[in-house]
Amino acid sequence: MPQGLVIKSTGKNYDVLTDDKRMIVCQVRGKIRLEGRSTTNPVAAGDIVDYTLENEREGNITHIHPRKNYIIRKSVNLSKEAQIIATNLDQALLVVTTTRPQTTPGFIDRFLITADAYDIPVILLFHKIDQYNSKELGEVEALMEVYEKIGYTCIKTSLETNVGLSDVQHLIEGKISLISGHSATGKSSLVNHFIPGKDLRIGEVSESSNKGQHTTTFAEMHMLPFGGFIVDTPGIKGFGLVDIPKEELHHHFIEFFALLPECKYHNCLHLNEPGCAVRKALEAGELAPSRYNSYVSMYGDEEERSVYRNG
Repeated sequence: MPQGLVIKSTGKNYDVLTDDKRMIVCQVRGKIRLEGRSTTNPVAAGDIVDYTLENEREGNITHIHPRKNYIIRKSVNLSKEAQIIATNLDQALLVVTTTRPQTTPGFIDRFLITADAYDIPVILLFHKIDQYNSKELGEVEALMEVYEKIGYTCIKTSLETNVGLSDVQHLIEGKISLISGHSATGKSSLVNHFIPGKDLRIGEVSESSNKGQHTTTFAEMHMLPFGGFIVDTPGIKGFGLVDIPKEELHHHFIEFFALLPECKYHNCLHLNEPGCAVRKALEAGELAPSRYNSYVSMYGDEEERSVYRNG
């Protein structure tokens, strides 16, 4: 049975890159849809699939090979279901802008926790730094310090001044990298930079809402000229957690998990338990309050709890 790589998923049709570098459009056979999947999309960009041909340009996907990982979010239309954004990733790039539009620490943390739960390393790109005034640059520095302290790679980037782009290229060369973030943070512009001639549509920030307007509708893989793929994703407004039991949520806050052996109780949830090393570190100024606030928010969110229970 021939195999291929799903480059793009549009809901009903899937662009599949064959082993001999042809592109065919496939559909999914009904039995794959009925395998009890709790996601809205049975096949996603990055999947390795078996297929049969109907003609030279069209075929049917008959089997999805096991995924080494995937990144997932709650479906926009069906809050009880989830959407797989992309699969078989080496890493994810989260594009962060602290203004126009703002990427909040809470959003960053939800993305990081979801990626960690599915074994996907994340690199934070603090983008458009040429557009910030001195106060805003100070906010970027402070936010970078929070995440660098706990082990995340953070890179300042700017297309206008060519800052950080060679560092990013070195990190994505030969790998499958997802690029994500809010609309209008510059994801498509970065892809256009690394793939000259790609000319992806670029979004703008709405003057009335100061939020990005969507330009990418479906996740799509693009082949990099220096090796590897970059997966461009739709701009994400929110990022609901999926399949993470709330009792295990703190395991994915890596600085909390490192302190767990020092807690009085082995099953400490770092909320109101006596002898909690995380609370002690927080009070001593050794942990970022924004990270702890994110944890408490995720743990206590009633909407999240329904997802935790139902998966």
